[in-house]
Amino acid sequence: MIKIEKLSKSYGRKKILNEIDLELIDGKIYGFVGRNGAGKTTFFNCLSGFCSYQGKVKSDYEVLKNHIGFLPTIPYILPKITGWEYLKLLVDARGIKEEEFERRNIFDLPLDQYVETYSTGMVKKLALMGILLQKNEIYILDEPFNGVDIHSNMLILELIYKLKELGKTVLISSHIFATLSECCDEIRLLENGRFGEAVGKDDFSLLENEMKDYSIGNKIEQLLSK
Repeated sequence: MIKIEKLSKSYGRKKILNEIDLELIDGKIYGFVGRNGAGKTTFFNCLSGFCSYQGKVKSDYEVLKNHIGFLPTIPYILPKITGWEYLKLLVDARGIKEEEFERRNIFDLPLDQYVETYSTGMVKKLALMGILLQKNEIYILDEPFNGVDIHSNMLILELIYKLKELGKTVLISSHIFATLSECCDEIRLLENGRFGEAVGKDDFSLLENEMKDYSIGNKIEQLLSK
């Protein structure tokens, strides 16, 4: 379990996250939604140990970040490294002995080629493959379906289901509400630096309608009216 207490994050005078309290239970899939710039990625960065913050993050692990696999929206990988070398680097970082990457290459990536030859979607799939091979306990997936072909999206969705079956904790952000509603146990809306109450599967449609109301309103008529 991960317990987050009064987590806050500011950039200069702008407060992005405002005293967030949250408990994340093992084996559940959590969805996070909100406008661009609401702070979802900042929250993920804080939880993964990539930036400082105020407040506390408690867990069952001595060093939480050593058990988190984080997939950024746009992963950065050194261009002059092959896919195989990248995967080897990631498993070595977790002390895992694994070199049969071709056998585990479910995305059919050209692992012998430099990453600079990869498309944006291929880079994302390589980064996802890397954190999965690390056998982490917590997975943070920031827009995992963006920029990836439809066949890979279906495969990623099945991977998420499998992670839950294995008792892993999965945090996902996405602008595709239908995908979140399909795989998540609960969804939270990040607004004004804080998460709203957890919304369970039975009420996903209510949350979606609420988001449509404040996101769309009369803006279509405003733009297209004569």
